[in-house]
Amino acid sequence: KAVVSTQSTGIPDISEENKAVIYRRLYEYFFEEVDAVDNGINATEGKPRYHVTTTLSGRVRALNPKWNDKEQDFDGQFQKAMNLVGKELTDRVEGMARVWLPALELVKQSFEDRFSVHPSGKIIKLAGEGCPWKEHLYNLEEEAGCEGSVLYVISQSSDSHRVMAVGVRGEGFTNRLSLPEKWMGVRDDALSEISGIPQCVFVHANGFIGGNKTEEGALAMAVKSLDMQGQA
Repeated sequence: KAVVSTQSTGIPDISEENKAVIYRRLYEYFFEEVDAVDNGINATEGKPRYHVTTTLSGRVRALNPKWNDKEQDFDGQFQKAMNLVGKELTDRVEGMARVWLPALELVKQSFEDRFSVHPSGKIIKLAGEGCPWKEHLYNLEEEAGCEGSVLYVISQSSDSHRVMAVGVRGEGFTNRLSLPEKWMGVRDDALSEISGIPQCVFVHANGFIGGNKTEEGALAMAVKSLDMQGQA
């Protein structure tokens, strides 16, 4: 808690409540992992499918003096390990305060406004290009008791607007509702023709994302996808 308080003092408009939010997240996504590794607790049941060697613990372990070094500088290597862990910890706190927390505020507002975007509440319109939204959306749905309700997210990219299918939590590349199959892998005028929506740019071959030159067009793609698949 002292680290959170110290690192966030230079960040304006961060309340004690939000400091507590950062502390809880820091424990779940930083200290819990370190504690588990220190106590020999595996992250998964059964045999891992591949080797993970670049974790914080792995990088600290790599700083141990080599067994065959003629001169083993334990104190010097320990200091390097302290610096490594300290920087990672403070970077995490600053990232949570300056990036993660502002994103939460944006996604929360979008989630609360979802019924003004579409009467179903299944589409949210997200302000802020590149704003990380997935984890926040899942948590907000859980808190509201409506897990799985939002199917599409509309956001701006550098040169167009995106419609993104929300993934199933914890299931990798599985979408709650992909964009229509007949749109997948189609681009530009051909996509506009088969969808009936002008200024379409693309739909990915897996149907998890599409683009339109305008925000109205991206929203129209999401709404039509709901209609075509009986989700409106």
